[in-house]
Amino acid sequence: MGRLAALDVGDKRIGVALSDPLGIAAQPIGVVERRSQKADSAAIVALLEGRPVDKVVVGLPLSMDGSEGEQVDRVRHFAAFFAAQTGLEVVFQDERMTTVQGERMLIESGMRRSKRRQVRDKVAAAIILQAYLDSLPSS
Repeated sequence: MGRLAALDVGDKRIGVALSDPLGIAAQPIGVVERRSQKADSAAIVALLEGRPVDKVVVGLPLSMDGSEGEQVDRVRHFAAFFAAQTGLEVVFQDERMTTVQGERMLIESGMRRSKRRQVRDKVAAAIILQAYLDSLPSS
């Protein structure tokens, strides 16, 4: 398996994370401020430039009971657009509680509120990607 990317797609920002070349660990790499699907896709591709990716994991914001709401539809729509624009395979990963988990990690690290706002989306993307990597069967 090659390198994977992950997206935490929100209405205002998209957090982006990347795995190491062996597909073992995830690291946050950036945040894209939302403008349009085309501009957002181009910005994500720019973040990934020079780092070939085999697959993109997109966080699916399921409700706590596992049902799909309006936000899931928006995320699926963007993921389909991104896949069509880039030709990359897109898979989905349950992202329930990743933003909360990321925020908690940042608070525990002593990061100030203003700084947390700038990094929480990419941290959430890294948590989504790490959960996906951890779910894969080891070879």
